[in-house]
Amino acid sequence: MRPTGEQEELRAAVRQLLARYPGPEAWGPLTGQIGAAGLAVPEEHGGAGCGPLEIHVVMEELGRALAPVPFLGSAVLTTQALLATGDTALLPALAEGTAVGALAWAEAGSWEPAAVRATARPAPDGGWRLSGAKDHVLDGADADVLVVAARTGAGVSLFEVPAGGPGVRRERLVTMDTTRPQARVVLDAAAGRLLGADGDGERALARVRDLGCAALAAEQVGAAERCLELTVAYAKERVQFGRPIGSFQAVKHRLADAYVQVEAARSIALGAAYAAARGGGAGEEPARCAAAAKSACSEAFSAVAGEMIQLHGGIGITWEHDAHRYFKRAHGSAQLLGSPAAHRRRLAAALGLTPSQVA
Repeated sequence: MRPTGEQEELRAAVRQLLARYPGPEAWGPLTGQIGAAGLAVPEEHGGAGCGPLEIHVVMEELGRALAPVPFLGSAVLTTQALLATGDTALLPALAEGTAVGALAWAEAGSWEPAAVRATARPAPDGGWRLSGAKDHVLDGADADVLVVAARTGAGVSLFEVPAGGPGVRRERLVTMDTTRPQARVVLDAAAGRLLGADGDGERALARVRDLGCAALAAEQVGAAERCLELTVAYAKERVQFGRPIGSFQAVKHRLADAYVQVEAARSIALGAAYAAARGGGAGEEPARCAAAAKSACSEAFSAVAGEMIQLHGGIGITWEHDAHRYFKRAHGSAQLLGSPAAHRRRLAAALGLTPSQVA
């Protein structure tokens, strides 16, 4: 499973751009120069027509830099939700980067499609009226395009809701990880347009979750790898008792363990990306691989970020050092799209096992 030359060129371009444009201002160049916003959008809708492997490459680099850009929420989750419904009207603006999308899905901390309780009722004008509250909406406070999951008489369905329309209240959340903006979206009889078939939302969201987990696992690998690089560099420079701390056997062992965790996580994340590419993001294999990758990569990133804090000593917990930013991203991303334990339960159910057998 080696990346192609084009994928390596994409990686190099994204890394160079993120070094030149740190922070939120990277989004404009990412969309304008690289076309990142439309990477997974078919060419006939203004995108690049790429797939999960290219998404994997970009997410790894975004993870390394902890780039606070709306790629996951807009270019992955919202775009894939629209593609899953077959409604392509909103895709050109998202692909160009002139609009940012947000998928309002989770409720009460759960990303299970069956857990959706927001309601959608037919309106006299032929549209729909949505009511309910959505949590953990990535980039939800600033999004131009809002896609909402709600329950109708036919089941869970997806709707386009005007982001600034009547009955829509968006509350910016104060999160532990300030590099991942989130919002709470409260709907009170807000107007909505049905996307795709009524009652087809659970199937669409299951597909989006699997593709999103594969992408998020790649981000976690990139961030964990950067944690390890920074920690190894510090261990070579920090002198204690007249020697670099990296020369002590105990530190070497911990760094070696962290390296093994990063490489194992890289393998499983790549496996999820390849499975998604083979299966078009649908099917049992992509679902199993996505669940395994999200669980394993979440725990690997958390462990390596914790070692980064420990081995940096006092400086690792200061506001000025980047260690705390990676630590917060690790713990925030572990819960995003479902906790490691939740995905192990999914994996166990898919394999006909008990959760303890895949722990």
